[in-house]
Amino acid sequence: MPRARKGSAPRRGGQRRGGGARSSTQADSGSSEDEAASEAHSTTSECASQLSAAAEEGLGGDAVEEQGQQEDLEEKVKEYVDCLTDKSAKTRQGALESLRLALAARLLPDFLLERRLTLADALEKCLKKGLPAGKGEEQALAAAVLGLLCVQMGPGPKGEEFFHSLQPLLVSVLSDSTASLAARLHQCASALGLGCYVAAADIEDLVSCLTCLEGVFSRSCSGRGSSPVVPTSLQGLLCAALQAWALLLTICPSTHIGPILDRQLPRLPQLLSSESVNLRMAAGETIALLFELARDLEEDFVYEDTEALCSELRTLATDSNKYRAKADRRRQRSTFRAVLHFVEGGECEEETIRFGLEVLYVDSWARRRVYAAFKDALGSGMHHHLQNNELLRDIFGLGPVLVLDAAALKACKISRFEKHLYNAAAFRARTKARSRVRDKRADVL
Repeated sequence: MPRARKGSAPRRGGQRRGGGARSSTQADSGSSEDEAASEAHSTTSECASQLSAAAEEGLGGDAVEEQGQQEDLEEKVKEYVDCLTDKSAKTRQGALESLRLALAARLLPDFLLERRLTLADALEKCLKKGLPAGKGEEQALAAAVLGLLCVQMGPGPKGEEFFHSLQPLLVSVLSDSTASLAARLHQCASALGLGCYVAAADIEDLVSCLTCLEGVFSRSCSGRGSSPVVPTSLQGLLCAALQAWALLLTICPSTHIGPILDRQLPRLPQLLSSESVNLRMAAGETIALLFELARDLEEDFVYEDTEALCSELRTLATDSNKYRAKADRRRQRSTFRAVLHFVEGGECEEETIRFGLEVLYVDSWARRRVYAAFKDALGSGMHHHLQNNELLRDIFGLGPVLVLDAAALKACKISRFEKHLYNAAAFRARTKARSRVRDKRADVL
């Protein structure tokens, strides 16, 4: 399973008839499909929230109830999988969305591994749907579910087999200029990036995915020194491809890093002048990651255009243009202050993430990119997966899953008075921090 950057190889529904006006029976069928999808969506969220609450309680009597809820969720997931082959597009989309929510909220690795062939066949059919208007959403949901399935199944032989059966289709849709942009966005961000990161069997798979993703955003920054012209419709795709490419760089062997640095480090600064704030920030974070990888290879690494790059980073870190949204300016300044600080001084700001009784320290740009990729895919279920998913715990070095009984959990709980004091102190600290942000002097480096 490849997690280190150094080394020679990476790690291991009723059908609707066309023509004429729809009958009342067909209208009722459409409304019933919407109701079924809505019910499936709400049931998944309810089951997931109940399971999370039961897991936090950790009491002996609730353990039996939690097991029952887990079985109920597995039955629901089985129904969602059966609905993936339905003739109705709305039913398939509702099943994909419910399946995505369930996979992000809870762990079902054994249950999913037993049905991996069925899932692969169903997702392949969803991804191969034609490209007329309205079908891009189904492809996007199928790609998001595929990425989550790779996270659930892990890097074992069965997980690798599942990913490799669909990898050629992912690359095909990502490279197809006629495909829906929504589908291509999720293909590279959720499926190809996460899937290859988790289940890359050898260096050839990793290099092929890197080359595919690099080809997506390299077309917009091919000339040296020229400002790229990126259509608004493609900005999200380029941002997603760049982030997925950066994710795979964190597991790329050191022998392949040198040529990538020589090829992309002079080009990526062109994306800093993009109109999209998300693309600018993705480019800045990727540049910081490339500097980090270069310094890992060569401690006294020196970039020839450092002064020009730092000047552009400093401009973005102090940007106060009023035509940009205030929230966008604030996010941009915060990101580029950190990037500039690292490029000039080589120090990465440490981020502390608390979940349950544990703490995760994100102290490098590589770990920051990996954490952000899994957080985008898992959403609010990230903390649950950090606590219980062996893959994530192995990636972030958290050790084996903690098993705590009711007495240990009760001993760790603080009293109501202590919680009140903590909240009061946090409120004062938050007020001071916000006051500093409001002060214009906070933008002066």
